[in-house]
Amino acid sequence: MRIMFATTANIGHFGPMTPFAHACAAAGHEVRVAAPASFAEQVARAGLVHVPFGEPAPGERAPIFAKLPGLSREEANRVVIRDVFAGLDARAALPGMEAAVEEFRPELLVREMAEFSSYAVASRWGVPLVEVAIGLAEVSVQAAGMLDDALSRLGCTDDGLLTSPLVSVVPPSLESAPTDRPVHRFSYPMPSATAPPPDIPGDGPLVYASFGTVAAVLPTFAGAYRTLVDALTTRSVRALVTVGQAGDTSLSTVDHVRVERFVPQQDVMPHAAAAVVHGGFGTTMTALAAGVPIVAAPLFSMDQFLNAEAVARSGAGLAVDSVADIGPALDKVLATPSYTTAARRLADEMATLPPVPDSVQVFTRTAR
Repeated sequence: MRIMFATTANIGHFGPMTPFAHACAAAGHEVRVAAPASFAEQVARAGLVHVPFGEPAPGERAPIFAKLPGLSREEANRVVIRDVFAGLDARAALPGMEAAVEEFRPELLVREMAEFSSYAVASRWGVPLVEVAIGLAEVSVQAAGMLDDALSRLGCTDDGLLTSPLVSVVPPSLESAPTDRPVHRFSYPMPSATAPPPDIPGDGPLVYASFGTVAAVLPTFAGAYRTLVDALTTRSVRALVTVGQAGDTSLSTVDHVRVERFVPQQDVMPHAAAAVVHGGFGTTMTALAAGVPIVAAPLFSMDQFLNAEAVARSGAGLAVDSVADIGPALDKVLATPSYTTAARRLADEMATLPPVPDSVQVFTRTAR
């Protein structure tokens, strides 16, 4: 069977898709990944075949993002979903996606929530669709309510947006609301460690902290890293902070707080007593799969806030309104065993779900 995965140029969106793509390939299916041309290296690094499509010209997104700081959180999310993902990005991708489908003739299209050109082309060609969750099921529901007339501009309707099957690694107890769409849940595939955890001096508990791959390149959040490092510096912990390739590794002036651009999370998380995150899907799920309690300080985008709220609701950590509140929240999480107990309970729940290779049955059934 020919299966085409489709993603935006975002590691946090592509990462959740890769285990499912690998499972399909391992089962003997022909797999392609349609993604912006600039994302070729990331797809190749994942060991998958890239099919490029177009993306907005440099600078086209800037006027849209410049408006966001002056908007409410809800309106800012609406602008990103409607005007960027289903607007600029989808319109730029549409010709290439159409050509890719015409050439490859996939029997199934697998998309993530923010990639809308694949939805439009699947609707036009009558290709069955599956969505891979990049967060709670509620993320897709809320995004669908923010599209306004964006889909009609792409030549399609929203009829199949929330009726196609959803495959997810989110455990049921973490979800915020029931959904009518078919949801198929699988265990989170924690990658194998690549190296021992970094050696950080001190005898305090190990804290892993990351705001993901996007925040470091956004000037709006430059101060968040300084605030985070300051909070860790004044506490009796051993801390590893990752800031991404664009981040400043000179932020720390003490030995017990180490700042790196990148360290594989699976090398650190199983050894951590707590994780400080921005609510991004990958970091949040990796922490919970390792049974590590969380302090979540969402910075931007709807899914980060939903993930943070879900963690707090589950008892596996705390959500804070500002990075300035991280220090006291971390103190509480480290001092209160119930947070670790709840995180380990979620880890056990995630481990009991079917393995990702079983998802291939969902894909083949949907295609038939």
